[in-house]
Amino acid sequence: MAALQEKKSCSQRMEEFQRYCWNPDTGQMLGRTLSRWVWISLYYVAFYVVMTGIFALCIYTLMCTLDPYTPDYQDQLKSPGVTLRPDVYGEKGLDISYNVSDNRTWVDLVNILHNFLEGYSPTSQEDNINCTSEKYFFQDVFGAPNHTKFSCKFMADMLQNCSGLTDPNFGFAEGKPCFIIKMNRIVNFLPSNSTAPRADCTFLDQHKDDRPLQVEYYPPNGTFSLRYFPYYGKKAQVGLSHFSQQQLQNHLKVSMIGKRKAINVLPMQVKQRCPLARSDCVALWVFPYLKTHSSPVKHKCQT
Repeated sequence: MAALQEKKSCSQRMEEFQRYCWNPDTGQMLGRTLSRWVWISLYYVAFYVVMTGIFALCIYTLMCTLDPYTPDYQDQLKSPGVTLRPDVYGEKGLDISYNVSDNRTWVDLVNILHNFLEGYSPTSQEDNINCTSEKYFFQDVFGAPNHTKFSCKFMADMLQNCSGLTDPNFGFAEGKPCFIIKMNRIVNFLPSNSTAPRADCTFLDQHKDDRPLQVEYYPPNGTFSLRYFPYYGKKAQVGLSHFSQQQLQNHLKVSMIGKRKAINVLPMQVKQRCPLARSDCVALWVFPYLKTHSSPVKHKCQT
């Protein structure tokens, strides 16, 4: 009993641990012979290879069921909304204000437009094709490289005075700012009755100013050509509005006009305040979300 209760010294414990790590008498390392270590290593390698293969097969099967061009789950909104560039979303909301005589107040807005239009440069559009038809551009096969569909070119120079090529300041320095009106992309969306949707800018309160609002649209008439529908996953067409300096002292609004079947309006507003000729000017744009209606309608969203 006394021998059983005898405590082992530190050197004895270290000797036992060393013998456990390598036993020269039996040729065991960590309690197993070399052949056993080989077999258990092969087992774990085979186990993880099989598990990795099963996981890869599951991912491959899942990806085969996904359409790379059409989302499986889409929003119930069947008609696109309209957004604005330059966007100042965040704490400012859609409130755009700048001082014409102080370029520090509008240089960031100009940079936003330049960055946005980089996607419509000749280099960025070289893989797209030139389209001349004003009809829907349907494609039943994936004829483009890498199993994709073709997209019609939309070049920045089509925006003429608002392309940033002739006037790098987009008219902000002269008090005639350019704003990009961009339609959001919805897969398989088609404007009804083959009518190209267009943007329309008018005074918010026409009774206060009987003069017609002079706005230059690029492309002409402010239309979104049907050749860019339906959406197949490429860049969306943009439209530009160029406002005259003299008429920015009034509230303005933008409406999307087209033949629609139902109406769902979600207003967005933009205000612009800038000192022009020592007088304050305020411009207001309202962009509604519209669903289709049976006849041509023009909706005005009041704020």
